[in-house]
Amino acid sequence: MDSKTKKLANYRRLVEISHDLASTLDLNTLLYRIVKVSAEIADAAEASILLYDEAAKQLHFQVATNMDLPNIRGLAVPLEGSIAGWIVTNREAVRVNNVKEDSRYFSGIENATSFMTHSILGVPLITKDKVIGVLEVLNKREGDFTDVDEELMLVLGAQAAVAIQNTRLFQQSDLISEFVHELRTPLASLSTATYLLLRPEISQQQHDQIVNNIHSETLRLSALTSSFLDLSRLESGRVQFRFEIFSVKKLYTECQEIMHSKAAEDNIQIKIEVPSTLPDLEADPNKLKQVILNLLSNAIKYNRPNGKIVLQAKKEREEIRLTVKDTGYGIPEESMPNLFNKFFRVRETESSVAGTGLGLAISKQIVLGHKGTIEVKSKLGKGTSFIIRLPLRAAR
Repeated sequence: MDSKTKKLANYRRLVEISHDLASTLDLNTLLYRIVKVSAEIADAAEASILLYDEAAKQLHFQVATNMDLPNIRGLAVPLEGSIAGWIVTNREAVRVNNVKEDSRYFSGIENATSFMTHSILGVPLITKDKVIGVLEVLNKREGDFTDVDEELMLVLGAQAAVAIQNTRLFQQSDLISEFVHELRTPLASLSTATYLLLRPEISQQQHDQIVNNIHSETLRLSALTSSFLDLSRLESGRVQFRFEIFSVKKLYTECQEIMHSKAAEDNIQIKIEVPSTLPDLEADPNKLKQVILNLLSNAIKYNRPNGKIVLQAKKEREEIRLTVKDTGYGIPEESMPNLFNKFFRVRETESSVAGTGLGLAISKQIVLGHKGTIEVKSKLGKGTSFIIRLPLRAAR
């Protein structure tokens, strides 16, 4: 294929992708399509999108064709002292054929991920006169990036910026409307409670009960907002995973100690079953601890008095399977498909057990960020098991 025919084919591809981008409202799907097409059109080994956080004055990796590299998710890139930062500040495209000879090159990415960058072509993502990020293609397969490559990336970058902004607005509107809906109940309770406190005829006992209700609803609001922020950061890719090699048994023991007093209130036993031959796991220990603590908290809240919880781990080929198993009341079959949805709570226990309805959604996002899976098995009257499967080693 000669250069003219190839250029024509690439422009045709841009027209095709413009329709594709306009019809996609899932941000991660949209961004992955953009980087995949970028690498294809520019004949580059990899491509990535960094989104700009104006408040923090830094960029962070949102998506990349090599997103399975450890530590790349949410990796922050400074505005000063990076090629991507220069692109944002100057609103211009940049072509560098040997990054090691460019003083703007930020080596933190290479140090964190072990990915070697040789050449780079980056363009700003601008919409409504505002820079929202940078689209990069890395390591041209043959020769150097050309004027035609830059021209094509600028066109794609302009399309991508509009599509990203539209998708963001749609998702923010959707998420905020869900959040506001969830705020109504505790706010209504607080409004009623404060009104009653102003009534002169209430007794001291009623006064104390209302104060207790205000306290519990305030705690619920605090937990709801913290969980909501956690989830929005995870969904936007702003949370960076820091991979380490660690002992699963040690992680389980730490979680067991944290939840011991809570479990002891209903005389619930937490057992750990981990074979001595289990290899260490490479993952983010703090994020994984957040998942296990959330599952343990649920297993305690929805368990029977004198019940039992078992934390199990097992190696399966190149994966490790983590299981949190309880002897609780189980989950109704009709609730199972919605269990990991935001703000979903099982109707039968919603009024009797406190919760935000976000814990399992957060846990799922963390597991997906590790390229893993999470599933639930439950039988009414018998108990529930949450099963997490994670790669034994992060992809390199």
